[in-house]
Amino acid sequence: MTGHVGIEEPFAGMFTQGMVVHETYQKADGTWAMPAEVKIEVGGNGRRATLVATGEDIKIGSIEKMSKSKRNTIDPDDIIGEYGADVARWFMLSDSPPERDVIWTEEGVQGSWRFVQKLWRLVREAAEIAQGTAPATKAGEEPAVLALRKAAHGALARVSDDVVKLRFNRCVAHIYELSNTLQASLTAAREHAGSSPAYAAAVREAVEIMVQLFSLMMPHLAEECWAALGHTTLIAEAPWPKVEAALLVEDTVTLPVQVNGKKRAEVTVPREAGNSEIEAAVLHLTEVQRALGGKAPKKVIVVPQRIVNVVA
Repeated sequence: MTGHVGIEEPFAGMFTQGMVVHETYQKADGTWAMPAEVKIEVGGNGRRATLVATGEDIKIGSIEKMSKSKRNTIDPDDIIGEYGADVARWFMLSDSPPERDVIWTEEGVQGSWRFVQKLWRLVREAAEIAQGTAPATKAGEEPAVLALRKAAHGALARVSDDVVKLRFNRCVAHIYELSNTLQASLTAAREHAGSSPAYAAAVREAVEIMVQLFSLMMPHLAEECWAALGHTTLIAEAPWPKVEAALLVEDTVTLPVQVNGKKRAEVTVPREAGNSEIEAAVLHLTEVQRALGGKAPKKVIVVPQRIVNVVA
């Protein structure tokens, strides 16, 4: 506060976002061409740009912020008309942290469009399995059920944390990871011919959480998916799902293993394993045995939940 005005500042802080940038294209006469006027070809000699209207070669210039003077702008109407607003938004949020510049590329937009198609197919596939079931409300004993619920609640916890910190690209990464886990789970269930009611409930919970997560970035797609899951109300009116804290606790822990101060391997043990159990597992590792050369170690130091040091 500087005291120049008699009111309080309207904001607690300010976040400055990056620019949307694009490479530039310059004609032989020195004037600039818009990306929509240029055709890019990739061959043995690298990338080549030509003017669509005449076929003349165009010089590919540096990547700069979009501006009217350099004419390196993309018409939002063209992008929305071809791919939809959700795809454009998803690509811009996924490309980089919001405080950095976003390099606009046609390939990146196309990749986002393909992922949107994947999400739609995944939701429809999950809807068939989850039809007529309610979301799971307890962990369950089946490994497939527990693994799916852990993945869903883990993604929910991470997105809930990152979105308030404006880490949108990390939110997108968490959604990618959850979608891959759900797809792998559905594929495994299909290959094993069928699923249990508990698994169907876990699928409904996981897919509903996933849709609610990407509704922050792609509200139009989310509403369509929400309806495909059998809901008659808007996802925008649905309460944010609650994280089940017990599902965030991992049953195992992976510890780095050092021999004489140099990392040789990693060991995965039950989280509650005692030092003697961890020591036995470490000395059983091929990499550790090779480093010891058949000799017994002088000492094994276990730092719980962090690292194991073997002194040869």
